[in-house]
Amino acid sequence: MKIAHLGHACVLVETATTRILFDPGNFSNQWHDLEDLEAIVVTHAHPDHIDPVNIAGLLALNPQAQILVEPAVLEMVPLPSAQALTAGSTVDLGAVRLEAVGGLHALIHRDIPQIGNIGVVVREPAEPTFCHPGDALDVVPTGIDILATPAHGPWCAMKETIDFVRAVGAKQGFLIHDGLINERGWSLTFNRLNEMTPTRFLDLRATGLVDLVTR
Repeated sequence: MKIAHLGHACVLVETATTRILFDPGNFSNQWHDLEDLEAIVVTHAHPDHIDPVNIAGLLALNPQAQILVEPAVLEMVPLPSAQALTAGSTVDLGAVRLEAVGGLHALIHRDIPQIGNIGVVVREPAEPTFCHPGDALDVVPTGIDILATPAHGPWCAMKETIDFVRAVGAKQGFLIHDGLINERGWSLTFNRLNEMTPTRFLDLRATGLVDLVTR
């Protein structure tokens, strides 16, 4: 499995058969010119996870891609060919199975209504299993080899992130959702997670596609 972190929450996953893009939001632009995608997955409706201005250009470059989104995204962004992906559901893309988990975005504040959020697990025989949790840490998927881990947000604290990573127990991980922190904050989270969890965290910034763990 090859993975690229394309800024903030956006991740490109390549298995032997499939290219899947997660959360093309407006905190990054590295995804704007991508082609040959089998699927585009959006975990929730916040614009840092789906860019309402530039998503049309990505869809035009990938007319064959299956668009899978948390249901509330369909109310916020015009995506006529998209399919709602709800917690507990699965979608097969050839040999790849996507499993949606969770259901709610993490609580930001009691006065801010929670919106929907899906974490997504990517499974394919003979490939590592990958998880993108979106913006929530309350559901712990099983059998995860590679974990995309939110580094920072108005909805999470380091103590919650450490406990989540410990509970998942993935072999490897990398930080996402880092568009609101500087280098010092990024390094603090990265080092703490490497010190305090069983997961080996890698720095995927500016590296392009990287081969990660194999079974």
